[in-house]
Amino acid sequence: MLKVYFYLKSRKDQEEKESLICARLSYQQQTTALSTGKYISKERWNFTNKLRNVLKLEKEKIIRQSLDLLHLSIDKKFNKIILSGNPVSLKNLKKDLKGIKTPTAISIIDIMETYINYFKKKVSISERSKPSLQKYSRSRDLIRVFIQNEYNKTDIASSKISSSFIYKLESFLKFESSFKNRTGIKNNSVVKYIRMYKTACNFALKMDLINKNPFNVYDGKIIEKDAVYLSQRELNAIQLKKIKLKRLQKIRDIFIFCCYTGYAPIDALSLTADNLITDNNNFSWIMTTRAKTSTSSNVPILPPVQEIIDRYKGMQTGLIPSISNQKMNQYLKELALMCKINKKLTWYTARHTFATTVTLGNGVRIENVSSMMGHSNILQTQHYAKILDRNVKKDMLKLIKKYRDF
Repeated sequence: MLKVYFYLKSRKDQEEKESLICARLSYQQQTTALSTGKYISKERWNFTNKLRNVLKLEKEKIIRQSLDLLHLSIDKKFNKIILSGNPVSLKNLKKDLKGIKTPTAISIIDIMETYINYFKKKVSISERSKPSLQKYSRSRDLIRVFIQNEYNKTDIASSKISSSFIYKLESFLKFESSFKNRTGIKNNSVVKYIRMYKTACNFALKMDLINKNPFNVYDGKIIEKDAVYLSQRELNAIQLKKIKLKRLQKIRDIFIFCCYTGYAPIDALSLTADNLITDNNNFSWIMTTRAKTSTSSNVPILPPVQEIIDRYKGMQTGLIPSISNQKMNQYLKELALMCKINKKLTWYTARHTFATTVTLGNGVRIENVSSMMGHSNILQTQHYAKILDRNVKKDMLKLIKKYRDF
């Protein structure tokens, strides 16, 4: 039970006739004190038994009334906290009595909704991409299902999110969540989802909606995998292959365009003639900003790219024909079979090919590759350099064997 005790604060200046009346609040192991703003002499305080006796002086009656009202206000606010089910903090109760607002117990779903609404605004001005927005919406739906399954609730206060909650969430995403008739999500996607919750909470932290980010304790790691890319021989095989079907011709051109520019799907399909720039040395560039990271991604136009731009010039709004990701991947399977390439071709195979075979493999400095690919830091690009190092070692082992047999 909350205890409220009024007392006189000791006077620093003994010449002062009156002392400040303070209130001490005690609850379980917590204590705090606050000023009432009222003054009385020590003699009158003791004579009236701390204003508990029948009072005759009007001033003392007013002080007593003020203290009674403060006590009533303390009790009301305390009872409101108890009824809400939230933990009692005398520190926050004191702030409330002083009129200082404290952050409310905002829920994790509210945080996700707040960040998603903010993200939508960035998408509307092309600072972020629609696919990224869809991933944040998906992450919100996943945590909502987890809360329902694990706690039988529709939401949970962010202040209640513990380390146990986060690692139970990780386990749920990996082994129990379902999407498009699939159960479970692979490690790298799980880590990315939880990083999304962390990003949303960081935004809430900046907006003073919460006092700390509960997801800071998470230490899941992305498992680095070898990126699928084409060798120069495989790239030439696709470029030089005679194809009669127009849809496959078109797919081949889009794919080759991406292999020699390194653009991701969302960026490649949004390119128009406005992105073409000729510098003072009469050198042609494609200049744009990556939707995913909002970083510049300026790429010089290589001859194979210029041929494709010229081929489709004036035939559509963009530099290259538009096609859905689903159809692109479907047709790329046909293209791989036709060209006898035993690799899974996707949009990102083209981007990886640009990083490894086209640029790093031809001696382009890693800093320049990072800039052209629109990476936010060079660590992302170093992954491709490691892949090349392994290939160099593999090829050199063949060479060593050859000389041994010589």
